Amino acid sequence: MATALVEPAQAPRDSAPLTSGRDHVSRAEGWRRRGPLLPALIFMVIVTQIPFVVTLYYSTQSWNLVRPGSREFNWLNNYVQVFRDTQFWTVTLNTVLLIVGTVIISVVFGLIFALLLDRKFVGRSIVRTLLITPFLVTPVASALLFKTSLLSPTSGLLNYALSPFGVKTDWLSEYPLASVMGELVWQWTPFMMLLILAGLQSMPKDISEAAKVDGATSFRLFRELTLPHLRRFIELGTVLGAIYLVNTFDAVYMMTSGGPGVASSNLPFYIYQRAFLGFDIGQAAAMGVVTVVGTMVVATLALRLLFKSFSVTEESV
Repeated sequence: MATALVEPAQAPRDSAPLTSGRDHVSRAEGWRRRGPLLPALIFMVIVTQIPFVVTLYYSTQSWNLVRPGSREFNWLNNYVQVFRDTQFWTVTLNTVLLIVGTVIISVVFGLIFALLLDRKFVGRSIVRTLLITPFLVTPVASALLFKTSLLSPTSGLLNYALSPFGVKTDWLSEYPLASVMGELVWQWTPFMMLLILAGLQSMPKDISEAAKVDGATSFRLFRELTLPHLRRFIELGTVLGAIYLVNTFDAVYMMTSGGPGVASSNLPFYIYQRAFLGFDIGQAAAMGVVTVVGTMVVATLALRLLFKSFSVTEESV
C-alpha cells in the first residue's frame, strides 16, 4: 500500500518580522507622551540657554559702561585679553584649590562621621541631627557667622580658644582662602556624611560578619570590604560637591570680598568684580563663557567616569 509523503508546509518568505508594541506607536502618541515634559523643557531653555546665547553675544562686544557710546564688535579680542590676564589665572588657581581642598576634607570628615554614626550608641539620633544642621543653614548666614563669631580678630571664638597658647591672628586677612575653605567644609561635610552613611547602611552585613569570623581585623575589614563598597558613593559626592562649589559666591563675598587683592577670589566673584565694579561687560561675559565651557568639560569627564564605575559594579554583581 503506497503512502503519500506529505511535505511540511513552508512558511512564506515574505512573512513580516516580529515587532514589539513600541514599533506601532504613532507620532501623535509619541508627542502625547512627551507633552507633559514640554513645559519643563521650555522653562529650562528660557532660563539657561537664552541667557547663555546673550552672554556669547556680549563676549564679542567691546562694551564698557564707563565709556558710553564705545560699544562695538571686536571679534574674539575679549577672549585674548582674558587669557593674557595674569589675575584671571591666579583666580582660576584659587578656584581649583578651593574646590579640591573643600571636597577632599569634606569627604574625609564625612567618612569619619559616617563610620561613627553607623554604630549603635545612646543618643545617636540626636548626634545625627546636630551633624546635619550645618547643611541646613543658609550659606549667607553661615558665612556671616564664621566672619563675625568665629574668625573675628577681636571677638572671635577661635582666637579666644587659642589665646592661652599666645595665638591671636586676623584669620580673614592672613589666611583668607583657608578661612573660606573652612566655612565651606563646615557646610558640606554633612552632605558627604549622609551620602556615605547611606552607602554604609546598604552594605550586606553577612559579608562583614563572615570576615570577622574568619579573623579579619577592623582595619583590614575597612580596607578590603567597606572602602571598595563606598567607592561609588564617595565618587558621587565628589562630583556633585565639585559641580556645586564652582558656583561659590556668597562665602567669598560675605567673608573676604575676594581680598586681600585677589588672594581669596574665585571665578564667579572675579567675574562679578569685572562686570559690576569694573563695568567691563565684554570681558566679564568672555570670562563667564570660558568658565562655563571649562566646567562643562570637567563635569562631563567626571560624570562619564562615574557612570562607568556604576555600570562596571552592576555587571560584576
